[in-house]
Amino acid sequence: MYAIVRAGGRQEKVADGDVLTVDKLAAEVGATVTFPAVLVVDGDNVVSAAAELAKYTISAEVLGAVKGPKINIMHYRNKTGYKRRQGHRQPYTQVKITGISAK
Repeated sequence: MYAIVRAGGRQEKVADGDVLTVDKLAAEVGATVTFPAVLVVDGDNVVSAAAELAKYTISAEVLGAVKGPKINIMHYRNKTGYKRRQGHRQPYTQVKITGISAK
């Protein structure tokens, strides 16, 4: 059984026990969060109707905060002596899917 969930503006395919990196969440380490389902596949049964998807809950446990890859930004203007270097690392939250269940 797997599901497609909406997490941080993106859609991710998840199954029970998967570790997922999503946009930063305002939750403590060890807290339980739920994600809205977009699609649920259970063997041959595919659920995509909004009324039926409301019955499913995808729960996850927050593992901690992680950072994305370093992005180097360089501004340069020719013949003026202007150089500017800047870096950025996007903050993410790592979660572990603990269950996909129907109410």
